Amino acid sequence: MTHSLIDTLGPEKTRIAVSDDASGLVDSFSRSISYLRLSVTDRCDLRCTYCMPERMNFLPKKDVLSFEELVQITDAFISRGITKLRITGGEPLLRRDMLSLMERLSRRLDDGGLKELCLTTNGTQLAKHAADLARFGVRRVNVSLDTLDRQTFFRLTRRDVLADVLRGLDAAREAGLKVKINTVALADANRDEIPQIIEWAHKQAFDISLIEVMPMGEGVAGRPASYLSLQDVRADLEKSWTLTDDAYSSGGPSRYVRVGETSGRLGFISPLSHNFCSDCNRVRMTCTGRLYTCLGHEDGADLRQALRDDPTLEKLHRAVETAVRFKPERHDFDVRTLADPASPRTMSTTGG
Repeated sequence: MTHSLIDTLGPEKTRIAVSDDASGLVDSFSRSISYLRLSVTDRCDLRCTYCMPERMNFLPKKDVLSFEELVQITDAFISRGITKLRITGGEPLLRRDMLSLMERLSRRLDDGGLKELCLTTNGTQLAKHAADLARFGVRRVNVSLDTLDRQTFFRLTRRDVLADVLRGLDAAREAGLKVKINTVALADANRDEIPQIIEWAHKQAFDISLIEVMPMGEGVAGRPASYLSLQDVRADLEKSWTLTDDAYSSGGPSRYVRVGETSGRLGFISPLSHNFCSDCNRVRMTCTGRLYTCLGHEDGADLRQALRDDPTLEKLHRAVETAVRFKPERHDFDVRTLADPASPRTMSTTGG
């Protein structure tokens, strides 16, 4: 039995038929989709200058999926071969009763359907929650941190809470969580500090990834001046350090090296200077149920509507399969899109 496509993808695509079996998700470029980044809120307690405006308009709470709906959609993805689930935001630990959702999702680890449950956070709430996250099966957290200097942190985030983030990192380590630091490389803010941040992270036994600034979000000023090519960063680092390519993969877009002088692992996430789409295994869902199969494209599907329209979940499965079928081959990010964003969505809206 087959079903016609959902209308969210446009009438020109309705001639394609979709199977309703529960096979794995494979796009038209033969990439197997096994990784879901699930946003639970668009709200954040920081206002990073490269990410969002100071006066950010957050979604009404009524538009955000309930925990029950988030679990239902997650289960649908797991049944289609998703084995890695990353909880994102906004800042996910700001959502009320968030630990109850983590507990429910952790049960999917017990039955073998889910192999990894992890989380991305800005670290401000981590001191309160690290032990519970570990108790609920989280083994790895990514923590966004662009500087170790208090004044620079305040200038970048518009909040004076660096000490809270550092306490959160201590708590994560004490809870046994494996930590990866995500640092956005910024020409006008932290370029000279990058070696220090890497050395600090490796002394803490943290992995670290450097990220090029993303050309996303209307009303976010200053990105062209902030852009720093990671090819240039690597060339600078190699003047003092020995970098050896490392085949390690966490399932994300980082390409890793080992730093001989620190013995630590360093990743490069370079959407502008070095496209990483050829082996993309990821899709993202916003806290409102909008599925995006590519960070740089607006195509996707309204999973909230599909879920609410059909309690049998058949429409939801069709929507997921159809969206994945039309996952773009690659994003269109390049340096020119920094001034004219490739997408009007901020990362906090999309899911970081």
